[in-house]
Amino acid sequence: MAPVIQIQIMVWGIIRNRFRARGKTGAPRLTYLKLAWSLLLSMAAVISGQSAPALAIGNHPAVYDERGRLQPWTPWTNALDREVNWYLKCPVEHGYPRFVYLTFMDGNYQPVAGRPSFIPAMQNGMGIISYLKYYHYQGKQDPRLLQMARYLGDYLIREALTPDTGKYPRFSRSTGLPAKFPQPPDCGSQDDNPYEIQPDKGGIAGYALILLFEETRDDEYFRQALQNARVLAANMREGTATNSPWPFRVDYRTGESRGPVSGDMTFILRLFDKLIEHGHQEFKPGRDRLWAWIKQQQIPNLAQDGRLWVQFFEDHHETDNRTAWSPLNLARYLIEKQDALDADWKPDARALIEFVNRHFITVRHGVAVCGEQTNDVEPWGGVLSTYGAVLAIYAKATGSDEYKAVARQALNFCLYAINDDGCPSDQAMNKGRGGWQEDAHTDKLHNLVDAMTAFPEWAR
Repeated sequence: MAPVIQIQIMVWGIIRNRFRARGKTGAPRLTYLKLAWSLLLSMAAVISGQSAPALAIGNHPAVYDERGRLQPWTPWTNALDREVNWYLKCPVEHGYPRFVYLTFMDGNYQPVAGRPSFIPAMQNGMGIISYLKYYHYQGKQDPRLLQMARYLGDYLIREALTPDTGKYPRFSRSTGLPAKFPQPPDCGSQDDNPYEIQPDKGGIAGYALILLFEETRDDEYFRQALQNARVLAANMREGTATNSPWPFRVDYRTGESRGPVSGDMTFILRLFDKLIEHGHQEFKPGRDRLWAWIKQQQIPNLAQDGRLWVQFFEDHHETDNRTAWSPLNLARYLIEKQDALDADWKPDARALIEFVNRHFITVRHGVAVCGEQTNDVEPWGGVLSTYGAVLAIYAKATGSDEYKAVARQALNFCLYAINDDGCPSDQAMNKGRGGWQEDAHTDKLHNLVDAMTAFPEWAR
């Protein structure tokens, strides 16, 4: 093998020539150089055999092939089976498994001390999507998976709604308090004020509940999805170059808003589209206005300051805090719907992915990984698995290998967070058990299913 210094020289030549070939003038952007340099040097160290011995990622020794590419610590299907079985053993209390009403749960199914907050709409909404996808992926052979989706949905419709008053009545709560049945009227937590909700999280919950209705035919789920959508339609405003059609936060009593831009408009679009499919044409005018704003304002803003891609995560309020989650999830929807939604779906999806690549990618242990947001670039499990999944389905849909290897490496990295007994950590940077359940499990499982569906060979 060539010594590391020789590989470094070779790598620098590759970077230099790549920028020359693109016709760049002047010095290339430092961020691109730093990313390419650190990634390739990490790979060089691995290839040369001069990396630190017994390198660990998350809960396992790292496994690399002869070309320095990170390999799974166990086959993907085995890792996910272990994880899901660990959650199937979760104690059921008050009618729900504990992780349904705890955002911070440790490796013994206990609440994490000192973390008295909860994100029901996001955590349980994405959990419904995860369990339904996994249920289908397993051939609908295990009714416990469907029951888990129902637990998550039942908590949303019975325990996590605003009171039947004000501007956002009977609307899904973005934040709350752990182990409350139901959530009290002033339960806002994390960066929500006590009476605040986040409209986009009602879109996530509503869309997930329609999927649950389609699987179970239980009208309770559909009625709540319809309620969320009607409240959203009643409170829609004109989207502009400086504000989205709904603000990020709203006092559900008065409608007083906080945060002019909510970067995640995709799940409200999904919710409206689903209800239109079910015959509710009342949502078509609002749906068309929403899509027009996304297409004419939000997507073009990717090439500008990115200020229409700020604010998604419940524990942040900074108005300049761009996120990776929102553009990636719009890219996913464009790839799923293709020409039925957007004739420009290929270039638009690629622009969304490249926005994320420019702003949120770091290199850890020789792997390009995706961070959450401007103010937190750590590769938490939810966003990292989202990144890998979206790149995978883009590769499958377009037939391009541009992102395929990056996707597989990112997902391999993500799965190192799972312990031997199936208990996951919320990220794979350090050894651990449990933590933020959306990152550990509910917003991760569906992403791995998407990638395995796109490339079945990755599952083996």
